[in-house]
Amino acid sequence: MKDVRTPERHSALALHRELSEVWGSGSGFQRLAAVNHTVIGKRFMTTALVFFAIGGFLGMLIRTQLATASNAFMDAGQYAQVFTMHGTIMMFLFAIPFFEGLSIYILPKLIGARDLAFPRLSAYGYWCYLFGGGMLIFALLGGIAPAGGWFMYTPLSSSQYSPGINADIWLLGITFVEISAISAAIEIIVTILRLRAPGMSLDRMPIFAWYMLVVAAMMLIGFPPLILGSILLEAERAFDIPFFDPQRGGSPLLWQHLFWLFGHPEVYIIFLPAAGALSTIIPVLAGTRLIGYNIIVAALIAMAFLSFGLWVHHMYTVGIPHVALSFFSAASALVTIPTAIQIFAWLGTMAGGKPTMSVPMLHIIGFFCVFVVGGLTGVMLAMVPFDQQAHDTHFVVAHLHYVLVGGFLFPMLAGLYYWVPHISGRQPVQHLSKAAFWMIFIGFNLTFFMMHLTGLLGMPRRVFSYPAASPWEWLNLLSSIGSFIMAAGFMLVVLDFMLLFLYGRAFRRNPWDAGTLEWAMPTPPPAYAFASQPEVTARADDLPINTIAAELAAGKGYLGFVRSGKMETMGTDAVTGAPLQVVVLPGRTFLPLLSAMVTAGFFIALLLKAYLIAISIFLVATLLFAVWTPNADARQERGPVTARGTERFPLHYESADAPSVMAMKLALIADTTLFASLLFGGLFLWISAAGERIVWTQLTWLQITFLSSAFLAALCGAAAGNLRVSAVMSSASAFAYATAIAVGLFLLAHDYAAVSHAIHGVSVAVNVYLILHTLVGFILAAFGMWRLANGYVSSRRRNDLRIGTLWHCHFLAATALSFLFLHTLRLMTEAG
Repeated sequence: MKDVRTPERHSALALHRELSEVWGSGSGFQRLAAVNHTVIGKRFMTTALVFFAIGGFLGMLIRTQLATASNAFMDAGQYAQVFTMHGTIMMFLFAIPFFEGLSIYILPKLIGARDLAFPRLSAYGYWCYLFGGGMLIFALLGGIAPAGGWFMYTPLSSSQYSPGINADIWLLGITFVEISAISAAIEIIVTILRLRAPGMSLDRMPIFAWYMLVVAAMMLIGFPPLILGSILLEAERAFDIPFFDPQRGGSPLLWQHLFWLFGHPEVYIIFLPAAGALSTIIPVLAGTRLIGYNIIVAALIAMAFLSFGLWVHHMYTVGIPHVALSFFSAASALVTIPTAIQIFAWLGTMAGGKPTMSVPMLHIIGFFCVFVVGGLTGVMLAMVPFDQQAHDTHFVVAHLHYVLVGGFLFPMLAGLYYWVPHISGRQPVQHLSKAAFWMIFIGFNLTFFMMHLTGLLGMPRRVFSYPAASPWEWLNLLSSIGSFIMAAGFMLVVLDFMLLFLYGRAFRRNPWDAGTLEWAMPTPPPAYAFASQPEVTARADDLPINTIAAELAAGKGYLGFVRSGKMETMGTDAVTGAPLQVVVLPGRTFLPLLSAMVTAGFFIALLLKAYLIAISIFLVATLLFAVWTPNADARQERGPVTARGTERFPLHYESADAPSVMAMKLALIADTTLFASLLFGGLFLWISAAGERIVWTQLTWLQITFLSSAFLAALCGAAAGNLRVSAVMSSASAFAYATAIAVGLFLLAHDYAAVSHAIHGVSVAVNVYLILHTLVGFILAAFGMWRLANGYVSSRRRNDLRIGTLWHCHFLAATALSFLFLHTLRLMTEAG
């Protein structure tokens, strides 16, 4: 009988056909079941560009309204909705999702992998992004869009001042979209650290992979505060829990802190992928290597670290003590150093080579011109005295657009023109490309440079009208004219790409003579990316691509075959890149689409205040996610399988370093960030209470219930080496969790039937957090029991127990910390 662990080698053409049969995404309705990273990445980018067109159209409406004084084009309510949706779309539905899509598309190819670590998760993330964004767009079309600004400051967004469901749509829609962002962050980190090509150590990674690794880590830590803030504000609007109501101990400033704990890192989350594209493109177009690879990596890490200490940069005028202001002002100025390091590295690379004045290079030069201006105004706004004068004027709007739009837009266009031959398999026509660039560049500067002047002349932002006697009208008219020029330039870009896809000359690969692995494949790329995976022995941005491409197509690398009709890619060590395992990936399935549809139903039920229906849908979603897990192959002991020649490695579900284990650790980091943000909120509200004496209800039995169940569940970790003991412990912990859920719900309903103070609300939020985590712990414990009973777990295949143990130990630590936190908070507030 033939050993399926050692497949036969076939010709390059036969290998291509076999791989295409296994990895292909099908046709017709089957495309909706696609999980391939190439398909999902293109969907992300296309959808993001559609949202960009919608957001740009709304921006044109804003400029039309402000073109002349006392304009009756829109009234205040319409303008508020258009203004809010313009900012929301550009920040949440375009900028980050576009580069998520580019990363999903290009990153596995850059690091020599065949796909992402969790293809179904990336597909699920896309559908969540599409449905969540669709909720906001439908609200706009229906006239019920949010109108409180893209920042949704309280108390303007509270139920008292924003009745109806307008604000709820923003809160729930953005939370829905952030599911996509968190899943993408986990996907990207695990893929970079675990699925790189064999031999690609961290110091050999292409620079774009470093950028995306840092960005994904920032997303993992930066997005939970916004998710928490959205949940708390929705809880206040739906259940009257006064987190942000100053009359009952709440604070509107708490929302600002939570929002900008996300909002300022988001500036760099948007900029750094664009900078990664520049660091990849500039050396290629200059015909040389990137200068300062190691120091750029150090600058990236420093920028990521500093970005989380700058959120008060946006809150200089709210009454923060001067000592704190000086700290945040200094930190805001300090972050310019790692930014400058990158800019000088790019300029040095261009000076050391021979840049070709291609269309991507035009957009890169446009970026330098725009971003330097935005950076200088950023330094100005980092200084407290100047910021207090320019705060809430058009000067801030101009700075925001020069840094975010200019710092993102021109690199995005450079990246599109650079990589679109890879996507389309055609060389650019470029009949309209240069004219489009100049129209965008001139229109952009005419639009937003004028806003510096109107801001310095005192024009406030977020106003829909201004008097005719003001000195702002002629500047606003020029600004509006510039916006129409810029819009015409984007229309030329769209026409240019249409011509490219229709009439561009077909070619085989690598028109730029690049040295990165994404060009070591035919274009447009096949579904499997690489016919066999490379072994990387040098830095992966200056490789002999043509030689490598021929060898990989002939199946001379790793996994140059099809084994049992399965999709496989290599798993490697996170630091050294040494091959460790063969990762078996799931094929196309409708489960991500169905799961996202059910998730959308859950958020719609919350929006309609149909909470019993929402609970029912949540249970359905839980069962649907459980359907993702069965894998008949995982019930057998396979042992090491062939990867190349005589090299054999275990399958990922027989390895202790499986990607799913790392994914759980990353998810717990995000969860810990959310929990820490909640505790921060409680301390902030205690400080805001300013010595007010608060009477508490009894917490002891509720906390003891959680602690006992968490402790019992965490004991599973100690028993994971013995399967029989693990089965008993899983059963006991499932029972303990179920008991804790029942007791917790009863005591919570009994003790907190009425919440009269924000501090009580914090207690409710902490205990609801614990109840939800108890539910997840019960699901994982029950899942472990099922896997044990059905033969999925053995001495080698213990990842299910490892994942459960990680959760149980995390829950125990969170429960103990919450016990100490709430009782300390109680003592401080009861003492007054």
